Order: sequence, then C-alpha cells, then structure tokens
Amino acid sequence: MVLAPSDLPRTRGTRFTDVRWYAEVDSTNCLAADLVRSGVPEGLVVVADHQTAGRGRRGRSWEAPPASSLLVSVVLGLPIDHAPHLVTVACALAAADACADVAGFAPGLKWPNDVVVGERKLAGVLAEIPVPGAAVVGLGLNVRWPGPMPAHLEPIAVTAESVAGRPLDTRQLLDAYLVRLEARCADLADAQAVVALMGDYRQRCVTLEREVEIELPGGGIWAGTATHVHDDGSLQVTSDAGSRRVMAGDIVHLR
Repeated sequence: MVLAPSDLPRTRGTRFTDVRWYAEVDSTNCLAADLVRSGVPEGLVVVADHQTAGRGRRGRSWEAPPASSLLVSVVLGLPIDHAPHLVTVACALAAADACADVAGFAPGLKWPNDVVVGERKLAGVLAEIPVPGAAVVGLGLNVRWPGPMPAHLEPIAVTAESVAGRPLDTRQLLDAYLVRLEARCADLADAQAVVALMGDYRQRCVTLEREVEIELPGGGIWAGTATHVHDDGSLQVTSDAGSRRVMAGDIVHLR
C-alpha cells in the first residue's frame, strides 16, 4: 500500500513523500534499488512487514519474524564527491534519534553501522549505490519479538519494546525516523554539515576508547584500542604494534 500524508503526519514537508508499505518482499533494499534503476527519484521509502531475503553487511541474512521489526529502505541523493558512509552515519543517527523520540531511550552506535543497547544489537544499517548519485540505505530495527527470543539471539540482540518496557507503534517509529533523517541529510554536500554529523556520531559511538579486535575484509586480524573515527568513516585502532586506519571489517568489543 502507498501511505498518505495523514499516515505519517510528521513527515509533511520532507523529501519522503512516496512511502510504499508491503506485507512481504525479498529485501527492501533490493526492491528500492530496482525502483531507482527504473527512474524513481530521491525520497522513495520502501517498508515491509517481513523480508524473505533480508541482508546485512557482507551478505549476512537478517533474521526477524513477520511484523516484528521496522524494515525500511530510503533513496537518498549522494553527492559524487562524498563517500556513501555519510548516509549510513545519517541513518544510524536518525534511528537513534527516533528511539529517543518514541521509545524514550537513547541507544549507542557501534562502528561501523550498528545501533546497540549495551553490547546487544538493536538495529543495523546497510547502504548500497544502485546508480551513480543515488544511495539506497536500509534499516532493520528490532521492535518486538513474539514470545521468547531464540537462545542464539538472546545474548546479542535486543528489541526496542524490551528496552522501553511498553508496546511501541512501528508506524510512529517510521514517522520519527524519516523526520530525523530529513534533518540529518539536510546538506551533506556542505563541509561544515559533515563535520557536525561526524561529531555527533563520535559522541554516540560506543566503540571509541574500547579494546577491539577487527577481522579485516582481506583476511587477518587487527587488535588494539579504538581511538578515533575520522570524517571519512575510518576507525583508528592503536596498539603496541602501531596505529592503523580501518575502513571496514567485523569488530568485536573486547572490554
């Protein structure tokens, strides 16, 4: 279904005027990317109650029962001279903002693209570039779980309702997320706006000052203290063996 402005009252005046909500899709990112390739412009929002082939970073699957998560992908313009990490950062911050607005708690951000409560994952963000100048950015946010969470997920995942201690309206979370995202993406082509965006990210990044171990994309492990997130999104990790800027990798907080 296509949502009317009255369904998401706070989004009036934003770029997000084309919101399409599906009962089930293979992946909101895949569907949004296909629509972008067909000519749909910036501002498209694809939402689903369930994904049959949801994806996370590095091809991992996203596991969630139907109607348990906010599964949403947005199409954003991407200035050629700026890296895709900026829209990922903007979406992660907007998700944290929306949780504060609607659920009354402020989650942290784990480098590079997770929204967390303590050490447990609340949401993940995945950005893709289907055509030059446009990014599709997907968010999967755990809202609730029907019954007990599976034993293999309990130590590593958390839902917004369990943190808030009350039922939450997924549509209200979507409304707040899009409004907050509009503000975060207001001017990503402006250097000062990028500095402010990355400054907010660093303030909320729970990876900084932690001992970490990173499995690098090309193989190998780099361990040390996470000391800084640069404006290009890279993480500075320092150890007795030296200091290294890491652009991507699977990270574990050691302590």
